[in-house]
Amino acid sequence: MKKGDRIEHLRIETMAAEGKCVARHEGKVVFIQGGAPGDVVTVSLTKIKSTFLEATVEAVEQMSAFRAQPFCEHFGLCGGCSWQHIQYEQQLQYKQQQVIDNLERLGGLALPPVQPILASRQTTHYRNKLDFTFTANKWLTSVTKSPTGERVPLPYDDVANCYLQADPSNAIRLLVRKTAIENNIPFFDLRKQVGFLRTLTIRTASTGETMVILQVTYDELRWIDTMLGALTEAFPQITSAHYIINGKRNDTFHDLDIVCWKGQPYITETMPAPDGKNKLAFRVGPKSFYQTNSAQAYELYLAAWKMAALTGHEHVYDLYTGTGTIANFVARHAKKVIGLEYVEAAIEDAKINSQINGIGNTEFYTGDMKDILTDAFLQQHGPADVIITDPPRAGMHADVCQTLLRAAPERIIYVSCNPATQARDLQLLAPAYHLTAVQPVDMFPHTMHVENIVRLDKRG
Repeated sequence: MKKGDRIEHLRIETMAAEGKCVARHEGKVVFIQGGAPGDVVTVSLTKIKSTFLEATVEAVEQMSAFRAQPFCEHFGLCGGCSWQHIQYEQQLQYKQQQVIDNLERLGGLALPPVQPILASRQTTHYRNKLDFTFTANKWLTSVTKSPTGERVPLPYDDVANCYLQADPSNAIRLLVRKTAIENNIPFFDLRKQVGFLRTLTIRTASTGETMVILQVTYDELRWIDTMLGALTEAFPQITSAHYIINGKRNDTFHDLDIVCWKGQPYITETMPAPDGKNKLAFRVGPKSFYQTNSAQAYELYLAAWKMAALTGHEHVYDLYTGTGTIANFVARHAKKVIGLEYVEAAIEDAKINSQINGIGNTEFYTGDMKDILTDAFLQQHGPADVIITDPPRAGMHADVCQTLLRAAPERIIYVSCNPATQARDLQLLAPAYHLTAVQPVDMFPHTMHVENIVRLDKRG
């Protein structure tokens, strides 16, 4: 066998990691991009190894009973929402199994009964933040055959409608494109590192407030004024408009200054308190992390709060606190909460979020987690009864896991957006802690991604 060879009549059995499907051919596992479990397909080989093959679907010979009609006209070209063709109930089952497989196979962990995954109340328009990247070139998608039989790339024009974020997101994005073309404002060419418009970030809140962040390569104020002026005039919902000058070779901006061009330097999101009687308000700035599915974030935090089983007497540490959402969410049910985060601007937001919610038993500190969370820090600020940790996809540094072992809290609540790195970290904690609860949460419908919460209780 060689790359490009076709295999026909291949029945897809199930889903694997990273959203790939699994089939078998002549004793080898075949990982397939596209398709759905139950499909019978023709595939083209893309990688050949001694123990497995990789392939992409060329044709669906027989459709699975679990297939759904994709709702987006850009499905299969855009790269996002790659599970639209699978019924949502089946998506949830695959995600639940993904959590179990990671914890058992990668972590080698004995699991308690795993709770049914919490489905997202919204399966479209659920994101509160989207980043759009400008390009000076056409987007080339997968190849097809020309009339002469030659394989040629297909150009993909701009997305007409995205179902990930509610109005006015699509209209804002389309007006930016129109304004740029009408005023000859050049788009950025990543390869050549020339051009002006780099990225557009749109953040929305349940309060109706909208933030836009325009990232450009150099300080050409007339173009910035033209663009942001057009947006704020057309959309009164934009209460926070910013721009960033970024001449680097990448689009990250946590190390750059952000200029508030008009309005407030933040938007405000609200969320019910755990008791359901009050609402919490959270200020979210341009550099702040906030869960991108606002409605489902409440279900995530509520499940974590229930697992923590706070009585009002506990000293809680909230690691990777971001804008202090979890810290402030649980604070009224704890004696004291200390939040740690490496983004300084987020920590400032976290402090303000405590103030505007009338919460006086929180403290927030900034720094790299492996450097700030030390034995000396724990001794200075008091022992931890409960630790809640919500790290990025890379998980926790091994030094942080070792510090947790020395801190020896009664309970650890680990919230993760990557069950694979979570399983790795849990394996490091396993000598002193046993797993007592597992709760998967679907934050990102129609994608392969799944959130997971576990509770660890100290052994003996």
